[in-house]
Amino acid sequence: MGHLNLPASKRNPRQWKLLDLVTATFFGLVFLFFLLVFTPLGDSLAASGRQTLLRSTSDPRQRHRLVALIEAGQNAQPIEACPADEVDHMPCEDPRRNSQLSREMNFYRERHCPPVEDTHLCLIPPPDGYKISVRWPQSLHKIWHANMPHDKIADRKGHQGWMKKEGEHFIFPGGGTMFPEGAVQYIEKLGQYIPIKGGVLRTALDMGCGVASWGGYLLKEGILTLSFAPRDSHKAQIQFALERGVPAFVAMLGTRRLPYPAFSFDLVHCSRCLIPFTAYNASYFIEVNRLLRPGGYLVISGPPVQWAKQDKEWADLQAVARALCYELIAVDGNTVIWKKPAGDLCLPNQNEYGLELCDESDDPNDAWYFKLKKCVSRTSAVKGDCTIGTIPKWPDRLTKAPSRAVHMKNGLDLFDADTRRWVRRVAYYKNSLNVKLGTPAIRNVMDMNAFFGSFAAALMPDPVWVMNVVPARKPSTLGVIYDRGLIGVYHDWCEPFSTYPRSYDLIHVAGIESLLKLPGSSKNRCNLVDLMVEMDRILRPEGTVIIRDSPEVIDKVARVALAVRWLVTIHEKEPESSGREKILVATKTFWKLH
Repeated sequence: MGHLNLPASKRNPRQWKLLDLVTATFFGLVFLFFLLVFTPLGDSLAASGRQTLLRSTSDPRQRHRLVALIEAGQNAQPIEACPADEVDHMPCEDPRRNSQLSREMNFYRERHCPPVEDTHLCLIPPPDGYKISVRWPQSLHKIWHANMPHDKIADRKGHQGWMKKEGEHFIFPGGGTMFPEGAVQYIEKLGQYIPIKGGVLRTALDMGCGVASWGGYLLKEGILTLSFAPRDSHKAQIQFALERGVPAFVAMLGTRRLPYPAFSFDLVHCSRCLIPFTAYNASYFIEVNRLLRPGGYLVISGPPVQWAKQDKEWADLQAVARALCYELIAVDGNTVIWKKPAGDLCLPNQNEYGLELCDESDDPNDAWYFKLKKCVSRTSAVKGDCTIGTIPKWPDRLTKAPSRAVHMKNGLDLFDADTRRWVRRVAYYKNSLNVKLGTPAIRNVMDMNAFFGSFAAALMPDPVWVMNVVPARKPSTLGVIYDRGLIGVYHDWCEPFSTYPRSYDLIHVAGIESLLKLPGSSKNRCNLVDLMVEMDRILRPEGTVIIRDSPEVIDKVARVALAVRWLVTIHEKEPESSGREKILVATKTFWKLH
């Protein structure tokens, strides 16, 4: 049998294919080496690798090194976006982690922050389809559905007038579980027993607020309501309230005092909040009493007030109110209204709950991670008179130095100087820096280092509300802020804030570096990168940041701002101000996940 002669190119095909593959791989690797070393793509990939390590490493030293790179401006790329399933992430109210904690007194639903080394350093993205929020006052009545596409409340509470979906919007008719006909009618009913009009009442606390329609409709009466609710099965009630432009805060009345000072609220309201006021030896009623101003009003609407099969609970509630010497104003259907007495409570020697006044050493203003006490706070423990009827009516109380300020060292001079200073500074922000204060673009405002609240006071002519934050490690001036008719909370800025992403249109901070340090120390407790990533989380797309500090700090802030994708301009301070300060104004860019 003869042999078939083939050309050389047709022999051993498997061998030639393998050789081609090896050769191509070699030259490909050489090309990739030059690409990574000598082109910007290599820098980009390296930065991406650093970000992956930043988000995934469990080594605190590695995280620290990468944070230092960002602060030094050596990070070539912006901080990466968090995954799409974290669009509503609240680090300290994460049900995935907190569900493992104790159920006793709802401890698991309070704030519990993860160690900083366990947190991802990434930027929270907006949800798919997010739009710039509907402007105030239209936002009170409707918001974009795409901004928080959570239909559970509308499905469950639509028949009670809470909210409903119409086309691209959620619509808010103004109803609630205990006032399905609308908040306006309900407020009118309360006005038969409470001085709603005339400036006697100014600050209110709405407990378990739903979507905050009650607080929203009280605004036209000159009453500023801070609404709160936990992150619960409804998931987004506080998020809806903030999107509507109504003051709100994520909190749970569980094992700790709420983060507000003593005797701050003129009116405390619970509409089917389902708080067991008499449980745990009336601990929750005692906490409400700590927060309510002498001469203030407590309204409870819903169970157990004249509620079927809750006769004992209703009797217990009345017994606690009597023990605290509250005056019964009215019982109207399922709504009860009490008035707190002025001065220290009488507390008869014999009361079935064994309630006693706290020791003289107790400071009722202590409220940051402070456990509930089973004693009644003394009015005399607070220096200065904060009784309704003694303090000026609204709006006079905004500019008159409160008694709590006057009793501070040099308090009257500090108050007057601070008030004048911020009137001048806010005018400079508007007229020279072109900050959009006073326009529909800004509704929800936060002052991260509020002191006496004079920045908020200077904004009073504008259609805004301000969350005044007094750092927990600084002097407790929050009571002065409430006496002025403003609202706020205690907070430690080395931890995330208790709110949803995209809550605020403008964030203001004077002395940002002081928020990172121990008082009287030059050592940082936490870092600027984590703080600014948190600011970015709670700021709305196209929102504004104003930061005042020394030139050296402002330079560092500007470097970190690039990493969090802000557009930055730096300005000199207003001519009338003394000291070494510069002002950074930044805008959060509206970026989306690819």
